[in-house]
Amino acid sequence: MKVMVIGADGQLGTDLCPALKYHELIALTQKDIEITDMEAVFACCRKYRPRVIINTASLVKVDDCEDSVDLSYKVNALGARNVAVAAQELGAVMVQLSTDYVFGGDAGRTVPYTEFDEPAPLNVYGQTKLAGERMVQSLCTRYFIIRTSSLFGIAGSLGKGGNFVETVIKLAGTRDELQIVDDQVFSPTYAVDLAAKIVELISTAYYGIIHITNNGTCSWYEFGREALKMAGVKARVVPVKAAEYPRKARRPAYSVLGHYQLKLLGMDDLRDWHDALRAYMVQKGHLKSV
Repeated sequence: MKVMVIGADGQLGTDLCPALKYHELIALTQKDIEITDMEAVFACCRKYRPRVIINTASLVKVDDCEDSVDLSYKVNALGARNVAVAAQELGAVMVQLSTDYVFGGDAGRTVPYTEFDEPAPLNVYGQTKLAGERMVQSLCTRYFIIRTSSLFGIAGSLGKGGNFVETVIKLAGTRDELQIVDDQVFSPTYAVDLAAKIVELISTAYYGIIHITNNGTCSWYEFGREALKMAGVKARVVPVKAAEYPRKARRPAYSVLGHYQLKLLGMDDLRDWHDALRAYMVQKGHLKSV
């Protein structure tokens, strides 16, 4: 099956391309395609005529989105629209990557969000990604909207210049103390595991919104502390409240994504985030063996 990956040089794309080794892969980087240019998207899709188009391109810096609202909508919403229209013209399946930040996550919530819960984003990033979801739903007949959370992969995020795990390890080597937020709860996601599940899904007709994260939940503090422990880095890590660490964009206090669709389909076999993190640490050379 001919599969086009937009954003092949990004954090997910880097792990997604090898996972598609049994398919005919068209790997497009940021230099190869500009998703905000409809004509460029159409030209590229008509040239290769893929059966599946996976759009991983996104403006992902959450705080920067607050300052660049127009650009955020242009990339995250209109970019998704352009790909959706091109996919529909070709009769292709579209895979659109989205986020747990489409949900508001009240502090008292303890029940994971399912694919059937109503989104209520708190920040521009979440709002623009939700707008992208709705563009895809309204313009493309066959689609997978994949919501995920807190991605960590071998390449790191192009937009962020790395990922949370690598940032924490680096900072621990330069500071006597690290302060990490402990009142925002989510499910971290290993790019390798997300990629494998996407490849599994595109061979099915289980279209719609699908939540994919590693199983289990944690706070940023717990995630960072575990990463440092696995890396053998000794550092003083202090839990702090989000209110003590003011940022431009509001974050949900609870954004755990329940895998309700995968459960109903008998496909919820993703490993716990601790095991996924351990595999990542081995892959990066921070840990000798699983």
